[in-house]
Amino acid sequence: MISATPTTRSAQTKDDTAVLILSDGEVKTCIDLRRLLDALAEGFKALSRGEIVNPARPQLDIPQAGYSLAMPAWMAGMHLTVKIVNVFEGNIARAIPSHLATIHLFDPQTGMPVCVMDGTYITAVRTSGSAVLSVRELARRDARVATVVGAGVQARQHLHLLPLVRDFAEIRVASKEFADAQALAALHPGVVAVSDLEAAVRSSDVVCLATHSYQPVIATEWLRPGTHVSSVGVAPPGGELPVELVGRASLFVETRDAFAPTPVGSCELDGIDPQTGTELGEMLLGLRPGRTSADQITVYKAMGVAMEDLVAADLAYREAVRRGLGRAVAL
Repeated sequence: MISATPTTRSAQTKDDTAVLILSDGEVKTCIDLRRLLDALAEGFKALSRGEIVNPARPQLDIPQAGYSLAMPAWMAGMHLTVKIVNVFEGNIARAIPSHLATIHLFDPQTGMPVCVMDGTYITAVRTSGSAVLSVRELARRDARVATVVGAGVQARQHLHLLPLVRDFAEIRVASKEFADAQALAALHPGVVAVSDLEAAVRSSDVVCLATHSYQPVIATEWLRPGTHVSSVGVAPPGGELPVELVGRASLFVETRDAFAPTPVGSCELDGIDPQTGTELGEMLLGLRPGRTSADQITVYKAMGVAMEDLVAADLAYREAVRRGLGRAVAL
């Protein structure tokens, strides 16, 4: 279950408020990946039960540079959580992550600030975590071969998480530039870089798309019966997931907001009947079916929802407090 967060504070005036500051490195040490997968599963259930306030995210566009999203969420027993994430593709050429984020926690009884933490790692790991949770719940139990498409931040996190949910005989990584796939594979013992993406997909049980491609990176006909596909890439107006695959597979989403226009929804799902998709939470609660046959092709399309930041930040904050990490700053 998602644990309750104590909100009692000794400070009685704003001048007395001490806010905990957590760095990127501290956040990384405070999130156990297995616990994160379980927390995400509980979060998806709560989301589908209507227990989480998760409003649509507004987007601020910076012409010729990037955009900024505000992502608030809250549920009873937890802190008010607001993430600000900035997406600037040009950062890659500057050796800076393209997605930069901070997460802010507030006392739900008073609105007083509690914690400010770096959210860049959380954004990466909760996104890949939701995709790998879909693998845990929807891939065939005998799945033995997985292919990750992409060689960036999301692909790296997938390679950390996939071994936690299946005993894969082989995990492959493919990228537009083979050298990038080789460099990433070299960091993970047992992971193999592949240059022939079509051949890799045709012989895979799980295919994880983690690119920033404006067009589909795989073809529907490459997928063999029983494959599970996850997709976390966001690149309007196109996208990495073949639209025709949606009509041939069982589709799973975070929420039905995935069918809304961008920036709330997925460009690949825009215009499709929302009832064709099943929320992960609905499946986890047993309200709608998941995988029903060995030959069924299942697809999980993610957009990223603030609930994921809520539960991941809660894990990091609790562990930091338990271990006495971070530094308190008076505001």
